[in-house]
Amino acid sequence: MTSAEWVGEIHIDRHVRTMDDVLRLMDRLFAPGADRWTSDASSWWDGFYTDRDKDVPFFVPRPDENLMSYLDRGLVAPGRALDVGCGPGRNAIHLASAGFEVDAVDLSPEAIAWAADRAREAGADVRFRCGDAFALDDLDGPYDLIYDSGCFHHLPPHRRVSYLALVDRVLAPGGHLALVCFAAGAMGSELSDVDLYRAERLDGGVAYTPESLRWIFADLMEMELRRMRDEPSESPYFGEPFLWTALFRRDATPG
Repeated sequence: MTSAEWVGEIHIDRHVRTMDDVLRLMDRLFAPGADRWTSDASSWWDGFYTDRDKDVPFFVPRPDENLMSYLDRGLVAPGRALDVGCGPGRNAIHLASAGFEVDAVDLSPEAIAWAADRAREAGADVRFRCGDAFALDDLDGPYDLIYDSGCFHHLPPHRRVSYLALVDRVLAPGGHLALVCFAAGAMGSELSDVDLYRAERLDGGVAYTPESLRWIFADLMEMELRRMRDEPSESPYFGEPFLWTALFRRDATPG
């Protein structure tokens, strides 16, 4: 008898045995699209990235202004970096040019193909991976920097558990997590976590307050948390004020 049992004419679905099973079950509560951390999300994002000339702010080949600020001020230094949800690769490529050894991951094959094209044009050495960062076995770190520009706010609440587990597993002692996400009052859904499940959608992404970010990442030390600066079109950097930028540091002493 398998997990899908038959009782007479009744099919009983019994697939939940582990925490991963619970997370996958909860993934299915959200409608297919960007709000769903499954293969459906990969297909949705492929459609999003197919038109490379689309007028999307973060399609520009420019690194985030906060990332440049961290590097310029010496808050982060070259080492091993993981770019989670790298999209077309603008930050991963800049990290490589700044001397980092970079792994960059995205669900979308279209995004990874575009990022790889950009890296070749720039002569940047980046190891791009297509897949779910939570499931890839060879992202074992330790990484001195985890950089996330726009992935975290597309996760449903239960996937914060996966996200924190990834950070705990691969971030080096003394390493940094740098995060860019939607700011409450400016962009993203402000429904409570419970109401997000009732709505069965994230409405394009979840908005966060500084307090919620501090609570979620309470095991890390806050180095800086501010709104992203608004960069003009002629700037060499990307910046939109509807986003939070946050830099956290892991304790240098293991345990």
